[in-house]
Amino acid sequence: MSGNEAIKIGIVAGEHSGDRLGAGIIRALKSSVNVELYGVGGPELSAEGLNSEFNFKKLQVMGLIEPLMNYRELSNLRKDLIKLFLENEIDYFIGVDSPDFNMAIHKKMKIKNSAKNIQLVSPSVWVWRQGRIKSIQKYIDLTICLFSFEHDFFQKRNLHSIHLGHPFATLKKIDKDEVIKSFNLDIDKKYISILPGSRRSELKNMLPTYIKFIQIHSKKYPDYNYLIPAADLPSKEFIEDSIPDDIPFSIGVNCSKEFLSISDFSVVTSGTATLEAAVLGCSPIICYKTNAINYSIISRMLKVKHVGLPNLLLNSRIYPELIQKDCSADSILIEAETMQNNRADNNHERRIRDLLSGIGYEEAAYKITSL
Repeated sequence: MSGNEAIKIGIVAGEHSGDRLGAGIIRALKSSVNVELYGVGGPELSAEGLNSEFNFKKLQVMGLIEPLMNYRELSNLRKDLIKLFLENEIDYFIGVDSPDFNMAIHKKMKIKNSAKNIQLVSPSVWVWRQGRIKSIQKYIDLTICLFSFEHDFFQKRNLHSIHLGHPFATLKKIDKDEVIKSFNLDIDKKYISILPGSRRSELKNMLPTYIKFIQIHSKKYPDYNYLIPAADLPSKEFIEDSIPDDIPFSIGVNCSKEFLSISDFSVVTSGTATLEAAVLGCSPIICYKTNAINYSIISRMLKVKHVGLPNLLLNSRIYPELIQKDCSADSILIEAETMQNNRADNNHERRIRDLLSGIGYEEAAYKITSL
């Protein structure tokens, strides 16, 4: 595609990680074509010219029960976006992650509009609910996968996909002295990073357990301090309000790379952050729990042995996983003490980086405009 006429892109990104990925694709597209953006996203997409229709945090619901409880609001938001896209006759719709929210938009665009549908971040059909493959085949023109095993899964089923790769493939540690100085930390202390998640529901589910762990660990090992990177300012305020005054912690916004770079190991809510920790050599204790109904349904549908992304990539449980009833302050303490006593270098770092490498944003942008 060439010329001065702008292509119209509808985009939906409801998470901070999706906002970054979407912005990466848009930047790559803008290097060769003029772009008009419509839809919803966070600060990074806004920096690329998107006037978000509403606060993208409204889409940050997780599990099975929470979306049902918010069904009416989510449905109305989706209807508004579909109306926006149809009125502006978009050329492309890019749904970033959030497949359950985005699939209905893909379907409507395919029926009502000639727009090409792109799903950036594969739906986890390789994990559960493989019946969704039929909808992907019918309504999505291109799935952009972050991981090679996802792309392989799609190719074996004759679905149109590419392996973008993951931004963490090129992630580098930040110098310890620089981090210590920037955040006014004690150079004589040891550090553990605690990453409770970016969604409010994750914070509510995970933070109490992490606080109990810190309370127990800090009494037993007073030479440690705890670093908590918050996804944004509201999350920072929520965390600060939740943690007792006697806990030795430091908190910052959007600084997970800095904190992980200087920590001995990390305690991380299952998700993209576990991968960031592993790539930076800050071995994660992978934790996750949700309400009993969610877990009862999800656990019966899982098709994989591991839930942590680093373990999925390596096809082995290299990093501990504490899921649901196994996720307690005491169990985290046991794993933490194991890591403190086994200070071997993280020799999985390079292999994970290799597995995360893909075609990159520029080639992905070319594939999109060539549809």
